[in-house]
Amino acid sequence: MEYMTESTDRSPGHILCCECGVPISPNPANICVACLRSKVDISQGIPKQVSISFCKQCQRYFQPPGTWVQCALESRELLALCLKKIKTPLSKVRLVDAGFVWTEPHSKRLKVKLTIQKEVMNGAILQQVFVVDYVVQSQMCGDCHRVEAKDFWKAVIQVRQKTLHKKTFYYLEQLILKYGMHQNILRIKEIHDGLDFYYSSKQHAQKMVEFLQCTVPCRYKASRLISQDIHSNTYNYSTFSVEIVPICKDNVVCLSPKLAQSLGNMNQICVCIRVTSAIHLIDPNTLQVADIDGSTFWSHPFNSLCHPKQLEEFIVMECSIIRNVKRNAGAGMISKKHTLGEVWVQKTSEMNTDKQYFCRTHLGHLLNPGDLVLGFDLANCNLNDEHVNKMNSDRVPDVVLIKKSYDRTKRQRRRNWKLKELARDRENVDTDDERQYQDFLEDLEEDEAIRKNINIYRDSTIPVESDTDDEGAPRISLAEMLEDLHISQDATGEEGASMMT
Repeated sequence: MEYMTESTDRSPGHILCCECGVPISPNPANICVACLRSKVDISQGIPKQVSISFCKQCQRYFQPPGTWVQCALESRELLALCLKKIKTPLSKVRLVDAGFVWTEPHSKRLKVKLTIQKEVMNGAILQQVFVVDYVVQSQMCGDCHRVEAKDFWKAVIQVRQKTLHKKTFYYLEQLILKYGMHQNILRIKEIHDGLDFYYSSKQHAQKMVEFLQCTVPCRYKASRLISQDIHSNTYNYSTFSVEIVPICKDNVVCLSPKLAQSLGNMNQICVCIRVTSAIHLIDPNTLQVADIDGSTFWSHPFNSLCHPKQLEEFIVMECSIIRNVKRNAGAGMISKKHTLGEVWVQKTSEMNTDKQYFCRTHLGHLLNPGDLVLGFDLANCNLNDEHVNKMNSDRVPDVVLIKKSYDRTKRQRRRNWKLKELARDRENVDTDDERQYQDFLEDLEEDEAIRKNINIYRDSTIPVESDTDDEGAPRISLAEMLEDLHISQDATGEEGASMMT
């Protein structure tokens, strides 16, 4: 007699579904999955379509109760924001998985695929997958609304310069554009002696003040004004007063004896050849140069001797180059870009007389007999300066030459480059602004050191010519120009579609 060994593998038994009679594995509800889903919907109560607010100006999404957050499409941050919109209904089920379903970026729809589980009849766990559709609605955030209103600000920077020429402001404008410091500015207001920059936060204003301190010699003072609204709303306004040194390019200045001695025994009468992060001076009698920063200027202040409109036109009668220059003990650096010369000049307004002026100049490399040159007539000028009044009369030159004169009309016609400008509100438009702006453009053509700090763009409407004209007027080469970018065209040359809709 033999014994039969029972198989260790036992297949589970099957039962019939109490609803449809299909054989199924035993479960606590004794119902098949299809019948259970038809009787129980675990996603009930979870909205299948939800709206979400989006600000087109700043590209941010609204997160209740009052926060706007920056989120990229199909990012984890955006997914968390979408799930928070249905946080209360999701608390009744178990969230297993969540992910985005791809949609067109311009469709204003976000689809999120959710996988949830929930315990149903007699302890049976049911899992369900469904999609929630989010409708992106356009809504302007509070910050952008205040920007569009153009009458809201929390901080203002008042930049002032007590001069009659705006060369420093034109130079500062180009630096702001080059380094993108205008992006956080709400509004720019131009007044007769400076600019006002309005900001929505104090931090942006402080960053701008630090930028100004690095680019131009200046000093600032901060103050805060607190005012109470009639509707009991309190606003804190922060004001930064920035004062730029009252010296511009081509100004003739008189230094104090102590400052002139500390700069290497310079002559007190000097010419300002450039204003960048410091004041660059040159002595027209010795070609000695010196740089004065903002702190040194405010410790030993000095003013411009002549008004820019007092520039007079002279004609060079005779010019001779001085090769060997005697240098005093302790003298400072000598300019290598200039040549010392002795010239006899005569005013073009006094050509019917024989009155001529003798002077030394730092423009010896540019002047020839018959050339026109601009300068200040100190001999016939009423100088009201405390340092000049204490000087010996023989130490004050009769004429100080500033720069060579060229035909302005011809230079404007041949100028094949342009600059970008900041959008600003003008309070009172001065008729002299255009002349001052043309002076600034001519300074860029004549001074390569200033051109290196700004962006110059090629003007395609003007034909390309040689770098110098018949009169020898300096011009900007094509290598120093940038091509202006037009976003309205794509890489194929066709009209590009606007993405900011």
